[in-house]
Amino acid sequence: MELIGSGGIAVLPAAPERTRSRDTLYSYRPDSDFFYLTGFEEPDAVAVLIPGRPHGEFIVFCRERNRDKELWDGLREGPEGLVARYGADDAFPINDIEEILPGLLERSERVYYSMGVFGEFDQRLLGWMHALHARRQSGHAPDELVNLDHLLHDMRLFKSRREVSAMKRSARIAVEAHRRAMRACTPGMYEYELEAEYRYAFAQHGAQCSYEPIVASGSNACVLHYHDNDSVLKDGDLVLIDAGCEVEYYASDVTRTFPVNGEFSESQRDLYEIVYAANQAATDKIRPGNHWNDPHDAAVREITRGLRDLGILRGRLPALIKTAAYRPFFMHKTGHWLGLDVHDVGDYKVAEHWRLLEPGMVTTVEPGIYIAPDAKRVAKRWRGIGIRLEDDVHLSKDGPQVLTADLPLLADEIEQLMAS
Repeated sequence: MELIGSGGIAVLPAAPERTRSRDTLYSYRPDSDFFYLTGFEEPDAVAVLIPGRPHGEFIVFCRERNRDKELWDGLREGPEGLVARYGADDAFPINDIEEILPGLLERSERVYYSMGVFGEFDQRLLGWMHALHARRQSGHAPDELVNLDHLLHDMRLFKSRREVSAMKRSARIAVEAHRRAMRACTPGMYEYELEAEYRYAFAQHGAQCSYEPIVASGSNACVLHYHDNDSVLKDGDLVLIDAGCEVEYYASDVTRTFPVNGEFSESQRDLYEIVYAANQAATDKIRPGNHWNDPHDAAVREITRGLRDLGILRGRLPALIKTAAYRPFFMHKTGHWLGLDVHDVGDYKVAEHWRLLEPGMVTTVEPGIYIAPDAKRVAKRWRGIGIRLEDDVHLSKDGPQVLTADLPLLADEIEQLMAS
């Protein structure tokens, strides 16, 4: 509200419920922006912030208590609960929004809103604003519609101590799940059986998946967003698992690649060591004052050098990097912001320049090498191997704090854990 200032009003609708099929709904997950500002987890709600309003600056419209509805779907907070337990200055039934919100908009000069997220509510808000302008001669109407994302998403980029605490818990649960899967893995299992180990470990702690797990064995690992998870784990193959969970809606995002039978082959280990070196080099670059892209540049250098040393790439290192010769084998960035969303909000560039890294940011570090099974001009021993190693890193004032550091990363450590 300090950033919005006097004369501004911010409007944030909650995410609507979504139909899965016929009369069955998806499990409800609140909109991240709405939850960030309110902590409220019910649908059919709208939060309104009006800095300086004498009768209350934080207002919420929500569902009323309803004995019959609550019998079927569970308790509701109702307007009274929003005031008593969520700090709202005032709260109204959602059915009264047509009568009340236009009057609140009328007194403002600027409306802060994230257009394009919820199309149905976009139309309602624009309709109220157009109606106010149509009768402007007899009243007031806001002059500007300002994108709320610019202010709110930059706030979300910098995590508070409590947010980091939730992310540490999320990372610990994910680490435990990955360790569990490494111990359980044996040739002959299906990928979905290994996926079940993660879902069980998450559920044990009251957490849930922050995204659909990727369990990709053999050449499936060369498909970056593989989701079938229905192949048999074969003796001699690697399996790449990308799986994280949510705690208080804060995500972890973790990837490990390990041998199905517990022992890396020579070719697998050669490629694995390159990705490991890239992971370490990138993590070391997550320091205050460095640019966002510095970790990626470090990972690119290690991967390009490693592929050249194995003979997969040929040429001088500077030229290979300049021409992006690594791209057929490493085609994504080395990380992304992490928080309430797995690919969290926040600009990567400011004024067309990579932004500086600052304490409070949380990012992933996830270099990889993927050599397609039909890769031309690549020796057969390397084909069909996909490796990614992903950690979650909180940038403290002292440097990178790896939230997933308890999960084995060295090839020897992984073999020892699987043997145990």
